[in-house]
Amino acid sequence: QVQLVESGGGLVQAGGSLRLSCAASARISRVYPMAWFRQPPGKEREWLATIDESAVYTFYSDSVKGRFTISRDNAGTTVYLQMNSLKPDDTAIYYCAAAELLQPLVAGTGGDYWGQGTQVTVSS
Repeated sequence: QVQLVESGGGLVQAGGSLRLSCAASARISRVYPMAWFRQPPGKEREWLATIDESAVYTFYSDSVKGRFTISRDNAGTTVYLQMNSLKPDDTAIYYCAAAELLQPLVAGTGGDYWGQGTQVTVSS
């Protein structure tokens, strides 16, 4: 069982930046493809970005391409989401996910393991 813990959320003004982190449990035996999703208040969950196991390939939704960057550390157990030029519409709970296979995370259909989420609020 993979446990994921997000951190780095908070309150920021429009135009500002935040970096979210997602740490996988220390006992995992492999590197998983991972992704970030978000769920704005009253809306459905939205896929944002995915990174493969080797960190060679990254994928982004059109809504964040050019503003958000997904990356991971050399050990592969922590994934980051650098968020720049934040807008009030970016306000949401942000979740990281890991999956046994890359494809579902690229399609944005979901993951096998989820974190508890971290709140990001962007004020105007």
